[in-house]
Amino acid sequence: MLSLLAATASVADPIQWAELGLTPGIDLGFFTLRWYSLAYLAGIVLGYWHLSKMIKAPGAPMAQRHADDLFFYCTLGIIIGGRIGYATFYEPSLWTSLRFFQLWTGGMSFHGGLAGVLVAIGFVSWRGELSFLRVADYIAVNVPFGMMFGRLANFVNGELWGRPSDVPWAMVFPGAGPLPRHPSQLYEAALEGALLVIVLLFLFWRTRARYRPGLLVGVFTAGIALARFTVEFFREPDAQLAEFAADTGLSMGQWLTIPLIVLGVAVTVRALARPPLASGQAASGAA
Repeated sequence: MLSLLAATASVADPIQWAELGLTPGIDLGFFTLRWYSLAYLAGIVLGYWHLSKMIKAPGAPMAQRHADDLFFYCTLGIIIGGRIGYATFYEPSLWTSLRFFQLWTGGMSFHGGLAGVLVAIGFVSWRGELSFLRVADYIAVNVPFGMMFGRLANFVNGELWGRPSDVPWAMVFPGAGPLPRHPSQLYEAALEGALLVIVLLFLFWRTRARYRPGLLVGVFTAGIALARFTVEFFREPDAQLAEFAADTGLSMGQWLTIPLIVLGVAVTVRALARPPLASGQAASGAA
């Protein structure tokens, strides 16, 4: 997409986001089905479909009934955790406003959603007597689908734009002033989404990574945190946190990803240092 945008742009005449013909959703007359909501739905449904396919391969740590439970509880974790995380770290005023419940307007935190998913995995694993780490491995492979769709929806909505720039594909976003900016939403869709999808699918289907508990979730955690840390250099900080970024040298998103990078690397190293599970041996609790 970036190459297409670059081909139609020039330094003297930056791309106007408003002229791309993008709409916030599908107008049903009485209701607009927003792309932001559809992006979450598409990521969850695709992740559920692929998880169901994964557990049919040798060595699965769970049965289909566990995947069904995870589909339900992880969805709740993404929505509730994502909103709580955004209100806590990015816009505390939401705690005293009914806007907290207006999810269709945007405002979800990756870190909060991740925490919600971990709680969901912990609950399902505890109730089903499953290995938390191995279940987390399988879920981690599917999370980048949702990240990719979500960031594309941010671009379609014209929100979370990047910093001012003179790159050929820079564009002017309504509400962001007259300066052309990085389309950082597309950078995030590529790094946090598409790239991680390729890496994790390759590791799962083409290597024996599934037999090393913690390896897939470790690679996912370190990878997505590094991607987010990198993209934050091109993304405009939230208006209410611009002063925080200027004072500390890093954005709130970058500070929150540093512990994830350390954790992801540690989990990956631990997984590689330990002996793998026996080939084809299903974990306890699978049926």
